[in-house]
Amino acid sequence: MPELPEVETVRRGLEAKLAGRLFTRVQQRRADLRFPLPADFAARMRGRRVVGIRRRAKFLLFELDGGEVLICHLGMSGRMFLSPAPAPPPGRHDHLIFETDNGWVLTFNDQRRFGLMDLVPAARLDQHRLLAHLGPEPLGNSFNGVALSARLKPKRTPIKAALLDQRVLAGLGNIYVSEALWRARISPRRSAHTVAGRRAERLAPAIRDVLTEAIAAGGSSLRDYVQADGELGYFQHSFAVYGRADAACRRAGCGGTIRRLVQSARTSYYCPACQR
Repeated sequence: MPELPEVETVRRGLEAKLAGRLFTRVQQRRADLRFPLPADFAARMRGRRVVGIRRRAKFLLFELDGGEVLICHLGMSGRMFLSPAPAPPPGRHDHLIFETDNGWVLTFNDQRRFGLMDLVPAARLDQHRLLAHLGPEPLGNSFNGVALSARLKPKRTPIKAALLDQRVLAGLGNIYVSEALWRARISPRRSAHTVAGRRAERLAPAIRDVLTEAIAAGGSSLRDYVQADGELGYFQHSFAVYGRADAACRRAGCGGTIRRLVQSARTSYYCPACQR
């Protein structure tokens, strides 16, 4: 599943081409994705101007004229492609096609159909069932070690599970949690409530740094992910632990070996020699 850096990379690519543009033609090629699409979706999107595109956690938020917001989640395998008009013939899994007044075509492709789209009034966006319970953004101005410590204090689950809980922190996924924990020298097994004080002060900037670096590099490009312009990202070449089971730890002077661990059906990678 695309994680925060992948979604943010897609957002930036889309906003560069779509901000201020009109959807002149919309093709809806099925009635549902993960959930049914809004009633009269294609007709309601036709003629709408994209005021801007934001991200909340792993959701793309298309701000439209008329006071509505298009919520989009890529799901497990959703892709968004931008191509110049005319659009090529749609493929089997091209479910939605948006044509714009400046000659771009946005295609939403989703082989597994775990993605979703919904249209909601902007005034009620924060109360939407998908967004209402999300935690703070790890790249937000208010996120720091003190804030992280407070959110982890009541948690008795392993720190890896706590960081994947979108109510604790919004947008983090399996890959970047593993990377951030390695940078902060914290074991994924450690109970979340013990990651306080100096540990939280190490972990908060590690989370911010690994996400920022991944965004700058274009995301991780694992499995189905591609940028809006079709280019692959390459942050995966910088992974310190993820996918490196039985390899030597890359921390200078450590000498440990990366191990693979399954926690709540999710795979963790860590170095038991330097992560405690």
